[in-house]
Amino acid sequence: MAKLKSITIPVSTYEYVLRYLDKAAAKIKLDENLLRIIKDPRKITIVKLPIQMDDGSFQVFTGYRVQHSTVRGPGKGGIRYHPNVNLDEVKSLAAWMTWKCAIMGIPFGGAKGGITCDPKKMSMNELERLTRRYAADLADVLGPEKDVPAPDVNTNAQTMAWIMDTYCMHRGEYSPSVVTGKPVVLGGSRGRHDATGNGVAIAVREAAKALGMKLNECTAAVQGFGNVGSIAARSLMEKGVKVVAISDVNGGLENKKGIDVNALIKYTAGNKGSISGFSGAKEISKNRILTFKCDILIPAALENVITEKNAAKVKAKIIGEGANGPTTPDADAILRKNGVTVIPDILCNAGGVTVSYFEWVQDRLGYFWSEEDVNNRLEEHLVRAFNDVFAVSREFKCSLRLAAYILAVKRVTEVLLLRGVYA
Repeated sequence: MAKLKSITIPVSTYEYVLRYLDKAAAKIKLDENLLRIIKDPRKITIVKLPIQMDDGSFQVFTGYRVQHSTVRGPGKGGIRYHPNVNLDEVKSLAAWMTWKCAIMGIPFGGAKGGITCDPKKMSMNELERLTRRYAADLADVLGPEKDVPAPDVNTNAQTMAWIMDTYCMHRGEYSPSVVTGKPVVLGGSRGRHDATGNGVAIAVREAAKALGMKLNECTAAVQGFGNVGSIAARSLMEKGVKVVAISDVNGGLENKKGIDVNALIKYTAGNKGSISGFSGAKEISKNRILTFKCDILIPAALENVITEKNAAKVKAKIIGEGANGPTTPDADAILRKNGVTVIPDILCNAGGVTVSYFEWVQDRLGYFWSEEDVNNRLEEHLVRAFNDVFAVSREFKCSLRLAAYILAVKRVTEVLLLRGVYA
């Protein structure tokens, strides 16, 4: 009889989310009924979006919006456009938003959305038609007190402006607080564009302080040079860190004397966003970046890039997760065993949602703050959140990631118990 080949079934990203949730629940001995309530998304909306393309043909795209929790406030989370968008991914991202908002102490729940498409192959007119159709189909799902979207992968302030306008047309009222991450002239917040990257750098600074490391003696490697990676790299450089390696989808750069991040940002703006060909550093393989010799590693690109296959080769002392879900649970265990401090995504990259909250507040008040005021408030929120998570990690003698989940679960279930379960 022929021997059957073994088949490896990939673990879904949402399964990873549930693993951490189960660990946190076990640590605090959470009632199983409460765990059952907070595990699954509150609402999942899937829409089919027929769009006429510029050549006159029709294509049908699939859009998603997942509200994981609205216990602590309206759903909050970005919308991404990418060929690989799927329900499992959107569910995971929505859950992470629930925990992020709870950790940061802001009155939102967690949500996320996306459309399976390749925006790089679409014109602006096609993207506008797609966005408006998506917003129209979700007009009853979204709302300032229901669910507030924001930009994410391959979406931006213009995308949010289209969504806001479509929502307002359907409602017959001006409602800028239905989205965040808008252009400033439409009610967007100053400081929102740089918030996630600046927040990553603040979290790294606090971790370094806790570990007794001096930033002006540290080196850093950054994977991904989009909005988050580039701003995090610049902010770290401004704090005295020598950024010695950077990568993007096209390749990598190395300069042991330090890369001039401001010069690289200016260069990529005129090079279609690519770091390739930059004269201020030596080109290297993009695959080297995660195991590059440095003190601080910032994965700011995709999910599941640090795995059990490469975790043992990571040389950094601190990992600041600029991306969502860059580290698998198996890799997490290896990193902890090797003494690497991981600042988890639900804390490290929460600067974006925090300033999105500030924008929502400003829109509701009709009163807008200076960029300095926004940045000071962001720093205050992030430092407090880091200290809260760090204290829990000391109390339970656990990693920062598990501590972040413990803190978030406590805060969500506390509100759930106070509100009760409507029946």
